[in-house]
Amino acid sequence: MTQVVSAGSCSCGECHFEVLASPLFVHCCHCSYCQRETGSAFALNAMVETTAIKLTKGTTESCEIPTASGKGQEIKRCPKCLTALWSHYVAAGQGMGFVRVGTLQNPSAHPPDVHIYTSTKVEWVLLPENSRCFEGYYDPRQEWPEEAQARFKALRTKT
Repeated sequence: MTQVVSAGSCSCGECHFEVLASPLFVHCCHCSYCQRETGSAFALNAMVETTAIKLTKGTTESCEIPTASGKGQEIKRCPKCLTALWSHYVAAGQGMGFVRVGTLQNPSAHPPDVHIYTSTKVEWVLLPENSRCFEGYYDPRQEWPEEAQARFKALRTKT
């Protein structure tokens, strides 16, 4: 039996999903695109293999939106309330899902490993003193734990 690491849902309860693996890494992105797309100061995404995301109730719809890289992302949303549940960035491929931590039953269980694009962070967001912060993106080979790198490498060799 596969163990559920996290469970989540949309705002209206139409869509429920389970995450069957621990995140490879969790980003708190402060870029202006994430601010605009979420209507908030940042986006918090837990990276996990798409095969570890199991929709248990409802269906999702996809929409494609632009990103600063120009490559875009596909967001999986509840078709009723339009809550963004997870996305696939073109640069990372369809095999990697970026789960919106705020949709999980226990978002506190998945704090950010890094804060990225802090060059466009809103002034009033105060970051923890010892947090790992980057003005832009970072080198995953230097920041990710070995286990996360191995999982990502295995994923890339399958696609």
